[in-house]
Amino acid sequence: VWMEVESTKFDPIASKLSFELVVKPMLGMVTDDAAVTENEEKLGKILDVYESRLKDSKYLGGESFTLADLHHAPVVHYLMGTKVKSLFDARPHVKDWCADILARPAWSKALELHKQ
Repeated sequence: VWMEVESTKFDPIASKLSFELVVKPMLGMVTDDAAVTENEEKLGKILDVYESRLKDSKYLGGESFTLADLHHAPVVHYLMGTKVKSLFDARPHVKDWCADILARPAWSKALELHKQ
């Protein structure tokens, strides 16, 4: 269920924000502020659902880290370097979950390989 939520609800919005706030500035393009505002509101609603779920379990699928959590790591990583980080930080369970998935040794290794 949570992989479907990620792919159909979270990722389209988070990816749009990542494109506007990370990719466009890197390419010297102008950020569409209206698109950012619209998608921040949408992401906030999705993160409210995540917060509710993560009150009851450490990870989206339960007490074990699964692909449902892993699939969030790339776009969450990029969004943590933008103003959208505040949306995650405003929700304590989501904030802790993000810190957990981004601190995993395998994710750190993937980032190291990406730098090469």
